[in-house]
Parts: sequence; structure tokens; C-alpha cells
Amino acid sequence: MAYTETSTTGYGTRVGNSFKAIGTGLILFCAGTALLWWNEGRAVKTEDMLDEVGKNYVEMENPNKKEASLEGELICGSAMATTEDSLVDKEFGIGAKAISLKRTTEYYQWVEHVSENREDKLGGKEVVTKEYSYTKSWVSHPVESARFKDPAYQKKNMVLTTIDNAEQYAENVSFGAYKLNESLIHSISSREAIDLTIAEDLLKQFDATTKTAYERFYGVQKSTTQQPAVNSQQPASYAIPDSVRALLPDSVKAQLDSIQAVNDSIAKAMEAAQNKKDLEYVHQAGNVLYFGRVPGSPEVGDVRVTFEKVVPAKVTVMAVVDGDTFKPYKAKNGKRYQTLRMGKKSGDEIVDTDKDANSMMTWILRLIGCLMVIGGLKGIFGFVETILKVVPFIAGIFGWGVGIVCTVIGVVWSLIIIALAWLFYRPLLGISLLVIAGFLVWVFAFKGKDKLKELAAKAKAKNEVPAV
Repeated sequence: MAYTETSTTGYGTRVGNSFKAIGTGLILFCAGTALLWWNEGRAVKTEDMLDEVGKNYVEMENPNKKEASLEGELICGSAMATTEDSLVDKEFGIGAKAISLKRTTEYYQWVEHVSENREDKLGGKEVVTKEYSYTKSWVSHPVESARFKDPAYQKKNMVLTTIDNAEQYAENVSFGAYKLNESLIHSISSREAIDLTIAEDLLKQFDATTKTAYERFYGVQKSTTQQPAVNSQQPASYAIPDSVRALLPDSVKAQLDSIQAVNDSIAKAMEAAQNKKDLEYVHQAGNVLYFGRVPGSPEVGDVRVTFEKVVPAKVTVMAVVDGDTFKPYKAKNGKRYQTLRMGKKSGDEIVDTDKDANSMMTWILRLIGCLMVIGGLKGIFGFVETILKVVPFIAGIFGWGVGIVCTVIGVVWSLIIIALAWLFYRPLLGISLLVIAGFLVWVFAFKGKDKLKELAAKAKAKNEVPAV
């Protein structure tokens, strides 16, 4: 059953808080207005920069060969991003030749959830009822259960160990005959699991400290199911010499290929199983190091650490050639641009994708700005509704009306700010649109009226029947 907490706020306190909210509402209104104005400028500048990029880039036909003619040019080229750097996670003794090495930690914890119900009472009081519920889940940081509202769940959390997230990058990443700069290196996303090869002594050390932490919290060990031993014997190979294979019928060849494919998959599974190590409180499997009794049945306090690496991959770069590396392109409006995309892409594809992303971001920020303006207006005028809370029914009706009015005014205000911003950042286009809009209004308001009179006269003439 959920834990319930009820609090009551008096009418005078509510009115005082509503007047304090006027300042917050004013700040929110101004912040939303500023966001709308800034967003239009950002969108226009980004669009202009992308248009300039699309017109000025040149294709780098062969990144594996340096060309003096490309120095200082904005290029678009595709090549393998590779490195000879070896990265090492010193805390666990895990190393790999990779572009990046990442360690991610998760903790199994009790998590608090709260739902709130507000009820107005006659006389202006407000009764707030909060229900707190609790579930277990994997989270990125330990949860402080001492602050839980329900005493039954306070101090129910613990962690067997605390391990920081970590990520490191290679300093030297080649792109054909060139080198990628730090920003481009960080954009490579070809992640894959890294098989763990943690030393046996280190695993035993982890196991001992984890056992101490476990027994300190739980008191006694809990029984756990023993993991079955893995048979390390490799499957038999059915490889046949090419000279003999050439004499076999196609149907037999197909069956042999099918058998070999099954054997290869079994071999891979066995290879992964050989990487598995199970101690009493620490378990290693694949790219996961697990601290706890039973990985398949987590308990509060269990910790799992996942290791990944970024491997060499084909990428496409759009940036300015700067000696043997790259730097951002600087547009006429001052905005800078460089990007790295996974796989082989054309310059036009990249620019079109960025334009779509810019348009989407523009509309998202417009919506956020508009909601901020509406929220600010409701905060400014909310005190009127609060004053009427002595009669909740009347206050509810009035509050609904205030909400509608604030929404309409907020939307109109947002549209005005967006229009003014367009006039400021794109005056020729903005003025042209206003002229076109004015012309259309004139046509429909005046010419349309004359046209309607003319049509009415024709219709009347057709309906007249000549006398006999």
C-alpha cells in the first residue's frame, strides 16, 4: 500500500504565494519572449550558414593522398577512421586498441515515486495529498533512501561498491592521410562490446571487498545456484580441401556449408563462454562485470559495469583542410561548421539532413517559448483566481476563463515576436510577405466586393423571365 502524506495550506498563505508568483511569472514571460526572438535569429543564421556550406564544399576524391590544392578548402570526404593508440582502463586492467574506451556503471536501487492530488475547500484552504510508492530498478547513480518519505523504506538502499563512469579517447585517429581533430573524434559512434580479461587476483580482491559489504548490510549470505561448468572443447571442423570439394555435387556442398555455419556459431558461443568467470560475489561475462550474488536475480545494492569500445569505421567528414588535419568552416555570418557522419555520405545529404534538423529544432524551441509565455501569463494573473478560492466552484470557472485568455494572448504574443524577429533578421523577406499579405487583404476586401456585385447582377439577369 502506498504511503500517504496530507498537508493543508490556509487561504491567506495561498493568496500571499500567488502574489509572489507574479514575479516568477513575469520572469518566465520575459524568458519565453527572449527565447522566441533568439530562436528565430539562430534558425536564420544556421540556414544561411548551411546554404553557404552547400555551395562552397568540394568533394575529396581520395583522402588517402594529401593534395595541396585542397589546403584551406571546405571538403566532404569518406574514409576509414583508424588508430594505433592503445587505451587502458587502469582500474580494471582492461585495454584495447580503440578510438574510445567507455565504462558505464548502474546500481540496483529502491526508487521513490510520488503522485499528487490537490483539492480546494470552501473558505479558500487547499488540501494536498501525496502518495509515495517504491520500486526497484537499475539507475545511473546511488539513491539516498534516508530521504524517503515512507519510514518503512528509509535506509533500505546500499551499494556493494561505487565505481565512476569513465571514457577516454585516442589522441591520434587517422582519416586516410589526415588526422581527425578532437571534436571529430568524439563524434565517432561505432561502439561495440569489449570482452573482459580481468586478472584473476583482481577479481578475487573485488570478491572479498564485495562480500564484506554484502554481509555488513544483509547480515548472512543467501544461497545461490551454482553455475554449470562450461565445456571448453571446440566442435569438430568439417573443412574439406578445395580439390576434393570441387568434385562434390552442389547439394552436398550446400549441406557442408550449412554444417560449417552451425559449427562456427557454436565456436563463437564457446569462445564467449570461456570469457565467463563466476566467483561468489563477482561475475564476469562478455563485456559486463557484475557485483552481486546472482546476476539473473538482482538484489538492492548490486552493481553492474559495462565496458564498450569505439572501433575503426568508415566515416564522412565535412570540414576545412588545415595541414594534415581539419578545422571548422567559418561562414560569413560568423557561425562555424564541421561535422562527422557514420558511413559514406554525400555533401548534399549531410546539408539536407542538417537543414531538417535545424527546422525541427526551430519548431521545438518555438513551442517551448510559447508555453513559457503562456505559463508566465498564468503566473502573473493567477492571483485573481486564488482570491476567489473562497468559493472553489466560482474560482474554477474563472480560472478556466483566465487560462483560455492567457493561452490566446500567449499564442498571439508569440506570433507577433516571431513576425518581428523575421522582419529584423530577414527584412526584405519580411517586408515582402507583409506587402503580399496587404495586397491579398485589399483584393478580397475591395475587389472581391465588386466581383460579388457583378456576379449577383448576372445571376439576377439569368433568373428574370421575359413577359409573354
